[in-house]
Amino acid sequence: MDSIVPVNEDNSYYEDENDRDAKQKAIDDWLPIPSARTAKWWYSAFHNITAIVGAGVLGLPYAMSELGWGPGITVLVLSWIVTLYSLWQMVEMHETDRGKRFDRYHELGQHAFGEKLGLWIVIPMQLVVQVGVDIVYMVTGGQSLKKFHELLCHEPCKDIKLSYFIMIFASAHFALSQLPSFNSISGISLAAAVMSVSYSTIAWGASVHKGVQPNVQYGYRSHTAVGRVFNFFSSLGTVAFAYSGHNVVMEIQASMPSTQDKPSKVPMLRGVIVAYIVVAICYIPVGMIGYWAFGNSMEENILITLQKPKWLIAMANMFVVVHLIGSYQVYALPVYDFIETGLVKKLKFRKSWYLRFISRNTYVAFTMFMAITFPFFNGLLGFFGGFALAPTTYYLPCIIWIVVKKPRRFSLSWFTNWFCISFGVILTVVAPVGGLRQIIIKAKTYKFYQ
Repeated sequence: MDSIVPVNEDNSYYEDENDRDAKQKAIDDWLPIPSARTAKWWYSAFHNITAIVGAGVLGLPYAMSELGWGPGITVLVLSWIVTLYSLWQMVEMHETDRGKRFDRYHELGQHAFGEKLGLWIVIPMQLVVQVGVDIVYMVTGGQSLKKFHELLCHEPCKDIKLSYFIMIFASAHFALSQLPSFNSISGISLAAAVMSVSYSTIAWGASVHKGVQPNVQYGYRSHTAVGRVFNFFSSLGTVAFAYSGHNVVMEIQASMPSTQDKPSKVPMLRGVIVAYIVVAICYIPVGMIGYWAFGNSMEENILITLQKPKWLIAMANMFVVVHLIGSYQVYALPVYDFIETGLVKKLKFRKSWYLRFISRNTYVAFTMFMAITFPFFNGLLGFFGGFALAPTTYYLPCIIWIVVKKPRRFSLSWFTNWFCISFGVILTVVAPVGGLRQIIIKAKTYKFYQ
């Protein structure tokens, strides 16, 4: 006889929903991730665009200049294919056939590896990614504001420290951090998604307009073999950083309703496909055209390289600021959820507005402080891209798929997953080395809090 799947009043079918006591349900309804399940498929589209098309796209031309034409295009396209495949797997595994949902990345890891091991495998890497991305976005937001000021400031123009611009960028997050859930930031996320497409288009469009620069060179930037190798490694991490949406995909899907007739993976996957089409439209032109125009004279951030027309580049930098405001919050919400879950469920604090106010503003202040202390844009991209983004994006979903779905040995699925795992492990090993070397080199001449 077929098993009976419990169905709730809202036609959702979580096997444990009716078993939870009122107090536990009240806590879950207060937490950011499971609090609302009313999102539509287009929420998935712009949340994923906001999460994926971030600061990483601005560093792709620089990465191309370190990788070269052949390896650069290969890594860029291969990463798009591999990460789309692993993201599809995560969407498919969000809920079981009986309707049990894994609202957070670590819950899926616990399902595959066990309660304790799964938690320790996923949580550290996911937190490093989310906190690391928010630190990089603080740096990038401050850099974009500084560039905007420099472009529009009339002579004589007083030089203002980057630290102050990072503080200005952070001020928006002290306010926005109080928004409770993904659904509450949907408008901000939509604006951020539009901005990401806009400044990406300006970046490659302005590069086309400027054309190939005089005496452009496409050789490697470093004059030593060791330098070329380490720069190559760091650039692999920069590309990996550009595909970072997996670390919030389970949490985004958790905001969607799910029924037996229409599970959450249907609208979620529709949004993911739209998002990845936009990713291709943004990434490939920016990376290739930027490198084509400037060669190895490209700066770490393409919008810093582009100087004219001033009004257009200034507008693009402000678009970056708006986008990063939304993207920061998309990555911060799962961190807020982790902190608040620990405070309320483990430490037994009473859920309240001031608990949320203090905990979230403390997190924003921490990322601001780290960004002011270590504002090394490209080195941070390479380090975080390889150290934590590659595992959680490129191959951890594939390992979980093998454990949970158990594809037949030597089948197409088995080979595909092991290829993705191998590719991701290589990125994990070599990219942090190159990124850390760049940070160390720049730290030698860096004055703190400049």
